[in-house]
Amino acid sequence: MTSPDTQPEPGAESVGTISGAELTLDKVTKRYSGQKAAAVDELSLTIPAGEIVMFVGPSGCGKTTSLKMINRLVEPTSGTISIDGQDIRRQNVNSLRRQIGYVIQGGSLFPHQSVAQNIATVPKLLGWDKARISARVEELLDLVGLDPRRYADRYPRELSGGQQQRVGVARGLAADPPVILMDEPFGAVDPITRQRLQDELLSIQRELRKTIVCVTHDIDEAIKLGDRILILQEGAQIAQYDTPENILAAPANEFVEDFVGAGSTLKQLSLTRVRDVDLSQGVTARAGDPADPVLAEARAQRATGVVVLDRRNRPIDWIRLRQLKPGSTVPSRVDEDLTTLDEDATLNDALDTMLTSSFGSAVVTGERDRYLGLIDFDTVVSHMRAVEESAQEAVDAAESGSAGPGEAEA
Repeated sequence: MTSPDTQPEPGAESVGTISGAELTLDKVTKRYSGQKAAAVDELSLTIPAGEIVMFVGPSGCGKTTSLKMINRLVEPTSGTISIDGQDIRRQNVNSLRRQIGYVIQGGSLFPHQSVAQNIATVPKLLGWDKARISARVEELLDLVGLDPRRYADRYPRELSGGQQQRVGVARGLAADPPVILMDEPFGAVDPITRQRLQDELLSIQRELRKTIVCVTHDIDEAIKLGDRILILQEGAQIAQYDTPENILAAPANEFVEDFVGAGSTLKQLSLTRVRDVDLSQGVTARAGDPADPVLAEARAQRATGVVVLDRRNRPIDWIRLRQLKPGSTVPSRVDEDLTTLDEDATLNDALDTMLTSSFGSAVVTGERDRYLGLIDFDTVVSHMRAVEESAQEAVDAAESGSAGPGEAEA
């Protein structure tokens, strides 16, 4: 078993400045009256500043209880929880919670308040002035991919499930807390929206580098999002705490092996990110550009479509060439259903997205949804084939090295 205090190297480096705080749990225990066994029994681990750590495990293993003890929604029976070395039990509980973002399933928005008012909840409690709150609301809506001019004054009932969850994330970030807690944040949305929200979180984290603790029941989500994964057994006993790569390559015991499940080789492929493969630039144009040069470029490249960008280089539409008429301009329509991939999306995500695309490829975006290029089936399949071949070569080499002299000659 990996020691709770072991700090394995994260699988991928982030580029932003770390704004998170180190989180330490030392022999944290929770006992409920009337129950013989502890819900959480002496849980000890360190969560490095600026990383996403995913808590996974079977139902009743104590993962949500462990999460809620961090902001004292559940009071620990014993043990110490520290944020940057400060014992949380020595702080006023209301003050503590205003310093920790909390995002739950469905966003949990106040239905009688607008989007802007929901996001402003904690800054108001902290006494921020109106101008500062307004600027923060606008900044956060932009960060989570919602146009402030269109969404700030809407009410939760006027939003889709995915939009509500984005607002929930923005509200959790409102007071710029160093630690964000997430409890099954994407569990109530459809698979396509779930993938978009996961990508959005990775994009935000790349920029902000908060310390994020997230509970999920989905090992694939944990593999995609986590810098590290904490796999818990009953009583919040640590089965393994390590990077996704190490957990897949070397499960600590049979429990972890069973929990990760069959097809771990395929799960290894899901560690590969879109940013790891070569993208094509495709044909792009700005809304309002003359159509003739765009048509000429598209025909020269034998492209079937044109990605339309706004003034901030964000994709707003993907149109067929027949939609561009000679002598006209590129339309400025915004396709609300345009599906894009963040550069931190997995290749499995890319394949899923391309299966629903009429272009046989997908649009890839980076920081603040800026356009990076296109990814297609051939690129993904070639990369996955190369990974499989490399893995097989490593297995063959290991088996050859372990064979006896007679076997090697045979």
